[in-house]
Amino acid sequence: MLKFASLLTQPATKYALIVLALLFPLVASNEYQVYVMASAFIWAIAVYGLNIITGYCGQLNLAHGGFFALGAYTLGLLSADYGWSFWPAFVAALVMTAFIGLLVGVVSLRLKEHYFAIFTLCVGFIMYMLMDKWEELTHGPIGVRDIAAPHGFGLVDFTETTPFYYLVLAFLVFAMWFMGKLSRSLLGRTFMAIRNGDELAQSLGINLMRNKTMAFVLSTTYAGMAGALYAGMVRFIGPEDGNILHTFDMITYLLVGGIGTLSGPLVGTLGIVWLTQSLQFLEEYRMILFGPLLVILVIFFPRGIVGSFLGWLHRRAQSAALPAAKKKESRIQTGKGVENNA
Repeated sequence: MLKFASLLTQPATKYALIVLALLFPLVASNEYQVYVMASAFIWAIAVYGLNIITGYCGQLNLAHGGFFALGAYTLGLLSADYGWSFWPAFVAALVMTAFIGLLVGVVSLRLKEHYFAIFTLCVGFIMYMLMDKWEELTHGPIGVRDIAAPHGFGLVDFTETTPFYYLVLAFLVFAMWFMGKLSRSLLGRTFMAIRNGDELAQSLGINLMRNKTMAFVLSTTYAGMAGALYAGMVRFIGPEDGNILHTFDMITYLLVGGIGTLSGPLVGTLGIVWLTQSLQFLEEYRMILFGPLLVILVIFFPRGIVGSFLGWLHRRAQSAALPAAKKKESRIQTGKGVENNA
């Protein structure tokens, strides 16, 4: 069992999962399933951004859904109102979310613990109200229509579901690759030191504000990327896309998958998205079943699915190494006894 579990963490397994993702549109029973998977990948990218600031840096950002919507609205408005094509508007969406993230981060990250969370909750609510009430800019409740889809330079038609799925998959792979590099870098270890405590980080000579702000900007850029891809896929956005409830959805995905882990955001997002899709036949009663399932999951996997699995794997490895260590110690003691007798 231990050998099978360790096999799941090998690099070859990751490549196998990428191959399965590439083959998914070929084996899916209908186009709607491909659309749902592409949508789940987009949300997973946003959750990876939340994992940077919350999982690695330990700061609970409750405005993450607002930055997701900011990326979507930036692309949508530049496309629908000003005639920009998708890719320039996409870059502008990343720049906008990074810039606003920088401004919010510089102001809010001086606050600690729940004060920071409350401040970002207010920021997220303000973003939602601006999207709903500032009709001259955002079109108000009617939303933004006729958003440009990504253009494939005459080679690929991204208005089709399957090509767009592969585009989103490419961005997801990049997001995970960058997250992996970040977690193993000095910067990532700095974020984790801050998560363990501001005093500890300061004693190590870490500049708290600079590193917290950098984590926040990276996080909001991920959210903006996901939001821009979402706008390019659905080609319509409205104020409800900035609803604060989306932030709590993403927090749920992160907690279920495993906060502060590399695979947790993807596992949690895919698991919950497909679970809710599977319960669609229950209509309004599906939440009655979905709620207790989440409670049971949190009880039995307190560190999330991936976090609990990695913890179990670590404990099994320690327990397997303990008898070997005892045998080695016994041989050493026996050898000493023989030497003393001699």
